[in-house]
Amino acid sequence: MNTRARRVVSDEGSESDEESLERESLRQMADLLAKILDTAVPIPGTSLRVGLDPLLGLVPGIGDTIANVIGSGILVLATRLGIPRIVLVRMSVNMFLNGAIGAIPIFGDAFSVWFRSNARNAALLRRHSQRERRPGTTVDWIFVVGLGVVTLGAMVAVIAAILWACARLWSVLTN
Repeated sequence: MNTRARRVVSDEGSESDEESLERESLRQMADLLAKILDTAVPIPGTSLRVGLDPLLGLVPGIGDTIANVIGSGILVLATRLGIPRIVLVRMSVNMFLNGAIGAIPIFGDAFSVWFRSNARNAALLRRHSQRERRPGTTVDWIFVVGLGVVTLGAMVAVIAAILWACARLWSVLTN
C-alpha cells in the first residue's frame, strides 16, 4: 500500500489521509449541491446568478418544498461530517426561512435569489467540519430526521396558510 495515500492514525486520534479525503469529498458535494440550487446559472447582463431553488419556487405550492427536500441533502452531509446539532438547527432555520418566505408568490422567488439558504448551509458545513470529527450516533440521526420532518411540516403549514389566504382574497375580490 502506498504510504503517501494512507497515514496511520496516531494515538491522539487524528484522522488518516483517507478519512481526510472523504471529509473533503463530502464538503465538495455540499458545495456542488449548493451551487446547483443557488448559483448555477448566470443572468445575462447582470452579476446575478440563480439556481434550481428559485426556479423550482416558480411552481406554485410544491416547488419550494421540492427545493428544500433536495437542499436537505446538505443536512445529511453535515450529519455524516459530525457537525454539532446546534449548527444543524441553524441550517434547518435557513431552509425553513427560504421555504416559507419562498412560498410567497414573486416576492418569495426574489428572496430565494437573495438569501441563498443552500450556499449559507454549505458555508456553515465547511466552517464547522474543519474541527475534529465526532462520530455520529443514532441520536444524531434521529435528531436530523426529526428536524427534517418538523421543518417540512412547518413549511407545508405555511404554504397551506398562504394558499388559504390567497383563496380567501380571491373569493372576496370576485364576490
